[in-house]
Amino acid sequence: MKRRLVALITALALVVAGCSSSATPMPSLPASTAAPATVAPASMTPATGAPATAAPASLTIYGASSLNAVLAKVKTVYEAASPGTILTISTDSSTALETKIEQGAPADVFLSADTANPQKLVDKGLAAGGVTKFAGNLLTVIVPLGNPAGIQTPADLARNGVKIVTCGDTVPIAKYAAQLVTNLAKQPGYPADFVAKYTANIVSKQDNVSAVVSQIALGEGDAGIVYVTDAKTSTQVTTVPIPVAANVPATYSGVVVKASANVSAAGAFLTWLAGPDGQAILASFGFLPAP
Repeated sequence: MKRRLVALITALALVVAGCSSSATPMPSLPASTAAPATVAPASMTPATGAPATAAPASLTIYGASSLNAVLAKVKTVYEAASPGTILTISTDSSTALETKIEQGAPADVFLSADTANPQKLVDKGLAAGGVTKFAGNLLTVIVPLGNPAGIQTPADLARNGVKIVTCGDTVPIAKYAAQLVTNLAKQPGYPADFVAKYTANIVSKQDNVSAVVSQIALGEGDAGIVYVTDAKTSTQVTTVPIPVAANVPATYSGVVVKASANVSAAGAFLTWLAGPDGQAILASFGFLPAP
């Protein structure tokens, strides 16, 4: 009996061993061929499009007066997308801001209504990197609600007695407006002395384009040439169309200030503004893509 039991146990052991040797083991994946984890690009976060490589920082943004409304929105969106980052916005004429930076004002990013002022900082070694174009704009004529001077076309800006409000000669909008007036003088139906008569009608030169809109809204002038986007900021003005052939495209550009204590974060912000998320916000306020 004992011998039969031993024989049975031995037979079972052989069966089990045979089954084990015939089974195909599951191969293990070598460490070098393991499937890589999906990683979001280092430059952008997947959910918001905000720069992921820039550490949270407090940034002072100097922006052209015509960017006042859009920068308020940019501040809200960018801070939400970049936890810990704080944007302090300061707006004025581009020329005034460029001068402040030259004099040592603590700005991190300079956003101008032209390319000339940022280029000045580059040329003087005060910018970290080159100029980045980020938006475009066009010009329009604004008049107070009710249009008391009866301005029907830009040709009326040369009519005797019309009071025109503009900006100082070095402010970008004044330079664009001067080019527009020169272009209008070449249009059919405009008098040969249109430029001279327009210039003679200027009664006030403001510090920035926002001040021009305010003056016209208050009825302190009969008309002014401003950016299309600025005309949309006031419910107390209306516009007079400008011939497409005479209009002057404005190019907005920015630079990172070399003296910034947060050059990397400042650069990330400027890149974001020129990218899809920033462009979407600019477009919602009527700005055009950079030429």
